[in-house]
Amino acid sequence: MNFELTEEHLAVQQAAREFAQTELLPGVIERDEHQKFPAEQIRKMGELGFMGMMVDPQYNGGGMDTISYVLAMEEISKVDASASVCMSVNNSLVCWGIEKFGTEEQKEKYLKPLASGEKIGAFCLSEPEAGSDATSQKTTAEDKGDHYLLNGTKNWITNGNSASIYLVIAQTDREKGHRGINCLIVEKGMDGFVVGKKEDKLGIRGSDTHSLMFTDVKVPKENRIGENGFGFKFAMSTLNGGRIGIASQALGIASGAYELALAYSKERKAFGKPISQHQAIQFKLADMATEIDAARLLCLQAASLKDQKKDFGKASAMAKLFASRVAMEVTVEAVQVHGGYGYVKEYHVERLMRDAKITQIYEGTSEIQKIVISRELLK
Repeated sequence: MNFELTEEHLAVQQAAREFAQTELLPGVIERDEHQKFPAEQIRKMGELGFMGMMVDPQYNGGGMDTISYVLAMEEISKVDASASVCMSVNNSLVCWGIEKFGTEEQKEKYLKPLASGEKIGAFCLSEPEAGSDATSQKTTAEDKGDHYLLNGTKNWITNGNSASIYLVIAQTDREKGHRGINCLIVEKGMDGFVVGKKEDKLGIRGSDTHSLMFTDVKVPKENRIGENGFGFKFAMSTLNGGRIGIASQALGIASGAYELALAYSKERKAFGKPISQHQAIQFKLADMATEIDAARLLCLQAASLKDQKKDFGKASAMAKLFASRVAMEVTVEAVQVHGGYGYVKEYHVERLMRDAKITQIYEGTSEIQKIVISRELLK
């Protein structure tokens, strides 16, 4: 068992860290306050290869492993979770799904611009009445021979307005239940496709989260991913990898908050000495560091299993469950270490605390992760 990172891993980590500090940190508070999507920063992330890290180079990807992806996600998330969720969705849910299950034509047409960052993707599963219960799809894709007629509403869609390519999960044959669900590639601008309102969120406010409406959208048959009825299995397989991305995001949020708290504790003085010399603060820092290291090991374990092409479903669920809890606990404590300053935007930790909560909800709530884990344990 080797816990050492390779030179390539360290180079990726350093590149992501430098990008986060030089390109994402300036203006991050204003983007959060005004709910501004980091379009220019995302474009630069695409140029640096962060938007298609694990995609084969023949499709404009970086050809990197999942460990590199975890390291980059952590560094980006330390500074700007709104940018990192865009990166996560594009990598884990959209690019991976098309590369793994798509046709060669779909890869040429859609994967290449997604992997290069020329275009951004969105994954459309959640509905007003189908969140954790993903089998209850109300959106329909009626088979019309050479095309599908898509009707319905999706909500909570990350990259909802900024995306150009959407993977939409829809019901084709209700009598078959989850075996009657398909995944269709939908392009922005198709007739009948409307982007709805932007959500006013607690955290990740720079990420554009929208509802999407489909009214008789004509989707060519060649845009279906996999065989007829493969959609639900596609969604579940894709979410397994997506959990590694969100676990890494949670890890980064926690790690960023901890680093800020550690630095502040060495500067702030109380009762004649830096607060880092008071045992109450030292114990907080010790707990934070321990939990973050444990979360990081779970993330890297899931990534390693995925890279070895082993079953990583339980490991990714464990990583997301634990890392998201750590993100909440550590960011709350980071605010506490900062005292009154932690409650104002200038010191960043209040934003990280707000950003942390969503990691326990999207791409499978913590309760769903426990179901996934327990089912694997009881097989």
